[in-house]
Amino acid sequence: MPDNQEVTTPHKAGFVNIVGKPNVGKSTLMNQMIGEKLSIISSKAQTTRHRIMGILNGDDFQIVYSDTPGIMQPAYELHKAMMDFVHTSIEDADVILLVTDMFDSPSVEEIVRPLKKATAKIILLINKIDLVAPEKVEEQKQFWQETLKDQLEIAEILPVSALQGTNTAQIFDLIIKYLPEHPAYYDKEAITDKPERFFAAEMIREQIFVNYTKEIPYCCEVIITSFKDEPTILKVRAEILVERPTQKGILIGHQGEKLKKVGIEARKNMEKFFGKKVFLEQYVKVEPDWRNKKNLLDRLGYQ
Repeated sequence: MPDNQEVTTPHKAGFVNIVGKPNVGKSTLMNQMIGEKLSIISSKAQTTRHRIMGILNGDDFQIVYSDTPGIMQPAYELHKAMMDFVHTSIEDADVILLVTDMFDSPSVEEIVRPLKKATAKIILLINKIDLVAPEKVEEQKQFWQETLKDQLEIAEILPVSALQGTNTAQIFDLIIKYLPEHPAYYDKEAITDKPERFFAAEMIREQIFVNYTKEIPYCCEVIITSFKDEPTILKVRAEILVERPTQKGILIGHQGEKLKKVGIEARKNMEKFFGKKVFLEQYVKVEPDWRNKKNLLDRLGYQ
């Protein structure tokens, strides 16, 4: 080879979409893989409602991760829209990370059904291995090998801990192995496809999941009605939808103390995320049966 001839590394790019049942650690995994907290996290199921993209860039690669809602049987129009995000992510994936965990007692058919038509490489991840003995991990791995061998074509099975970062380097290597050669889909400086106000709303909703129990987190939706980014301060006005007046009372709490706590914690997270002082106003509005109002859901971004 002549001395002046450069060797160029092919550029790889593609969509790596994370799917699985609720509460198996999909959001924690994506945050770990991209090194940024883009997806909100709580111990409650169905925390993720949208398809959230996180973009990891390198000189010769661009990985577009998608965190998706947990696979479930829809009970509301909201759930149907959430499942549409899952189906779309399966259709346009180059690589699918199918996440299960060590404590999952899965309805296998519920997981397999949406993946039947997938053309992407499927990597099965068994999460939360940091919480069990090594022999239990091997048993779970054998279970999935036997259960799926005649139902899905699984390229790899890898035990991981998304929380501890165990084996995430191996996940990255497998993704690069299966990613196609392609130019970058997004600007190399981008880390997500979502606007800033989306993350402001998610940070408030995360604190609702953290601070309330029973139906309250599930009956709430957060809308950012004003987002003014000034040189030294970010001014955010948020409207929280609930379905019934009783839920509004629980959300606000005695003399507004509960809602105030949500605001304080959400504001702290916003200041860390946006890198400046934040002034946050919150209001609560009753919108009866909003989870079944398709036109409203479309306006809220559930399309």
